[in-house]
Amino acid sequence: MSALIEGAVRDAEHLAHAGFDAVLIENFGDVPFYRDAVPPETIASMAVLGDAVRRASGLPLGINVLRNDALAALAIAVATQARFIRVNVLVGARVTDQGIVQSDAARIARVRVALGARDVAVIADVDVKHSAPLSAIPVDDEALEAHERALADVIVVTGSRTGQAAERDTLLAVRSRSGAPVWLGSGVRADTLAGWLAVADGVIVGSALRADGRAGGPIDPVRAKVFVQARG
Repeated sequence: MSALIEGAVRDAEHLAHAGFDAVLIENFGDVPFYRDAVPPETIASMAVLGDAVRRASGLPLGINVLRNDALAALAIAVATQARFIRVNVLVGARVTDQGIVQSDAARIARVRVALGARDVAVIADVDVKHSAPLSAIPVDDEALEAHERALADVIVVTGSRTGQAAERDTLLAVRSRSGAPVWLGSGVRADTLAGWLAVADGVIVGSALRADGRAGGPIDPVRAKVFVQARG
């Protein structure tokens, strides 16, 4: 844990120094991922790391518990004073390398209230990366359902894999239908940031900030600064 805390705090400080708006932690190193509920040691560890990251960075904190444990994410968010959680599958069901991942928006909404976490925003993916749909529902319809019926506060559009950019037409379709802010969740680089911000309300970036541009590595402070500067 000491090594994890040290690395997470260092990364968070680099992001804060570069001028990022928020920091999001996730258990990316836990491959292969549990399909839904993660074990208690994951929840405990992420709570410790989340608290350390928030204190070190001073930035709003987000929690994503992979592959799709939104209830754990909510609990961690309350314990760490996080501002939002990311949920990979909030509506419908997806075929993934973990099997069929199904939504549980009803429980998420009720636990959110029970924990006094109404102010913890739910950031929901649609047509989420590393998965395939079980039905032919258009992604803009999925986004509308996520916002209106599953109560997502923000919609996230991604490419098909980590580090791969989304399709511009997909993002525009989602933005026109969802009624919620839309973020881009993968594949954004410093040289493409301005173009994406012209059509998206925000971006989540990981790989482009890492050493050698590879997911899972430490944050490169130079890459982080260049990325923020590209925002203009």
